[in-house]
Amino acid sequence: MLQITDLTYRVGGRTLLDAASAAVPTGHKVGLIGPNGSGKSTLLRLIGGALIPDGGEIAIPKGARLGFVAQEAPGGAASLLDTVLAADAERAQLLAEAEGESHGDPARIAQVHQRLADIDAYRAPTRAAEILAGLGFDEAAQAQPCSAFSGGWRMRVALAAALFAGPDILLLDEPTNHLDLEATIWLEAYLKGYSGTLLLVSHDRELLNAIPDGILHLDRGKLVAYRGNYDQFVRQRSERQAHQAAAQAKQAAERRHIEAFIERFRYKATKARQAQSRIKALARMEPIADGVEDRTVTFDFPEPAPLSPPLLTLDSVAAGYGDKTVLKGLDVRIDGDDRIALLGANGNGKSTFIKLLAGRLEAQGGKMIKSTKLKVGYFAQHQTDELDVGLTVFQQTARAMPTATEEKVRAYLGRFGFPQARAETKIGALSGGEKARLLFALMAKDAPNILLLDEPTNHLDVESREALIRALNDYDGAVILVTHDPHLVELVADRLWIVGEGKVRPFDGDLEDYRKLLLEERRATRRTAQTEKPATEDRRAQRRSAAEQRASLAPLRRAVEAAEREIAALNKEIAALDQKLADPALYRGPSAKVTDLQVARGAAGNKLAAAEERWLEASVLLDAAVKGNEAA
Repeated sequence: MLQITDLTYRVGGRTLLDAASAAVPTGHKVGLIGPNGSGKSTLLRLIGGALIPDGGEIAIPKGARLGFVAQEAPGGAASLLDTVLAADAERAQLLAEAEGESHGDPARIAQVHQRLADIDAYRAPTRAAEILAGLGFDEAAQAQPCSAFSGGWRMRVALAAALFAGPDILLLDEPTNHLDLEATIWLEAYLKGYSGTLLLVSHDRELLNAIPDGILHLDRGKLVAYRGNYDQFVRQRSERQAHQAAAQAKQAAERRHIEAFIERFRYKATKARQAQSRIKALARMEPIADGVEDRTVTFDFPEPAPLSPPLLTLDSVAAGYGDKTVLKGLDVRIDGDDRIALLGANGNGKSTFIKLLAGRLEAQGGKMIKSTKLKVGYFAQHQTDELDVGLTVFQQTARAMPTATEEKVRAYLGRFGFPQARAETKIGALSGGEKARLLFALMAKDAPNILLLDEPTNHLDVESREALIRALNDYDGAVILVTHDPHLVELVADRLWIVGEGKVRPFDGDLEDYRKLLLEERRATRRTAQTEKPATEDRRAQRRSAAEQRASLAPLRRAVEAAEREIAALNKEIAALDQKLADPALYRGPSAKVTDLQVARGAAGNKLAAAEERWLEASVLLDAAVKGNEAA
């Protein structure tokens, strides 16, 4: 178990962790959440030993190996595959010993080879290649040196190395920030099957729902534990806040009553003793902490002027850089009510397409037709480099809005979460999320008809992402979106376009259909990579073997399906109980009914946990059996 006890850490006179305590059981997957700047990354660095706490302690199981993504992207002449393989220090050391035959010591030679077999060392290159492939590196790329790739791609290599090392405790800080949607989907599946302890910092709601079995909320210096995934955390926290609000109201009423008694009777001899007693009771009354955070994240895009459709048309357009053509034969139309998400692996041309639409890239051929009054808003993370860190938020915005009055600039900044005081903050002192909000404000200052968003959520926390989703859904213009956040795609986009093989084409389906397509493509790739069996092999023997394999898997498949049915039924039962418990009228009736419902809710939760455990066990056994059959 990872045990955090009374942990305190201060930086720059500010207390990030204030006697915080928490426990993460061995093998559990926990999501660490909290607002930007609350100290989540700091906590991971404290656990990893990169920082020393001011107080308290962190206890890690004896002999447990910690794993985390390196802060610096790997470089140098080593290939991607060799870089990932080197992350398993034990394997590298044992292989070196094996090559030296352990200086002729037969006992040690036997130990080395036995340990290499135990850790499946000779399959390691295949495993490393599979991880790299999942993160977007094909076989040719894996053989290239790290120095041949950009920083974002090399951070993927660092993530691959951390996953390959297979530590007992894995610490991941925003692992999807450098990934595209395709790699994010792969990572989600990989982490679901990870057997060690996982502490995951992420603002990706989809990931926080799919992976963790518990949530740690870093709230004003304290760690508060919740059972379940992110959606369950939101529900539980709302219930807790409602109880706190009720307790606050009750305490406030009691305080007013006591104060009224004191005011009325403190100077009357017959009531003086009772008044003094109430004064002491009032002094002992501990105020109940406010359970509602006082911060509100806002986005409010100005309404664009209406334009006749289409806003923009591309006719046989080609685009690229210099002599290199990335996209060609583009025939697309964008209307004012379009909400389009671009899909496809990094490097396929999504950002190139966005830059073409934004006018940041000239077409190499074909014809682009746009409305003469068309205004385009373009957002990309690299634009943070264009901000002047020496200016305040107000000064930077006023410079971009030279004809606007001071009052108009300040009112506009308020629409993006910068009130008067925060607008006077130097840009260099802003968090990543605040810089992103400033970029949104600058992008939208002219009320654009189209918003082109290239990875808009990388530095936004969960609350900010939800605020962005609401603002985009309220916005009256067109939205073209590139993001690795499935939650954003599902709630904003009406249409999906795939960018790949030099084309941009509509995808007939939703995001779940796209997941299935990716899975099938990966299966096809694995099948193609396998060596074909000789054509002369006995077909009857093949069919008999396949039938035997299906028969051996049938009980496991039935166990998985039975567990899935039970989980679905229990989730339905729990939802019904939660709905009853959320009804205010329940608490005006007999308390026994409340108790009975709470007991039933707890029993159903325990049954659900047991069913999920059975499902997981059966799924692992089924996957192992399938892999064993494939290997055979």
